[in-house]
Amino acid sequence: MGRLAWPVRPLPDGRGEVWRWRLGSLAELPRARAALRSLMHDVEEAPADDVSGEQLVLAFDELASNALRHGEQPVVATVIAGSGGWLLDVSDQAPQAMPAPTVDRDPAKGGMGLQLVARLSVAHGWYVDDDRKHVWACLPTACEERASA
Repeated sequence: MGRLAWPVRPLPDGRGEVWRWRLGSLAELPRARAALRSLMHDVEEAPADDVSGEQLVLAFDELASNALRHGEQPVVATVIAGSGGWLLDVSDQAPQAMPAPTVDRDPAKGGMGLQLVARLSVAHGWYVDDDRKHVWACLPTACEERASA
């Protein structure tokens, strides 16, 4: 079974409103997703057919659950709501364990989250800062998607 490389890249400069969750278990993810949805609604009034918010929630869930399953706690998930889109950064204390998307695997067996996040994002990467590994993705907002269409 092959593996793709998740690119090593520093976190882009993100300016905007910052939301942060400190996660200790997978059981905390539903509440964090609900809080993220609520915060996004307060920041951006999206059209009814917009899917960008749910794509951010999906990417948030995938990266946070990966960190909780394969990293070391504490896991910190940060979302920056900026004018250029959403910047998602999830960190854990396992800098030695690089993100490694699997390839040539039956999707029914799972393990496809990093590929999904890569497809949803306009940029993605990871880096190590001191004792923490950061995995990040930039996702477009509804306004950005409409502008490029």
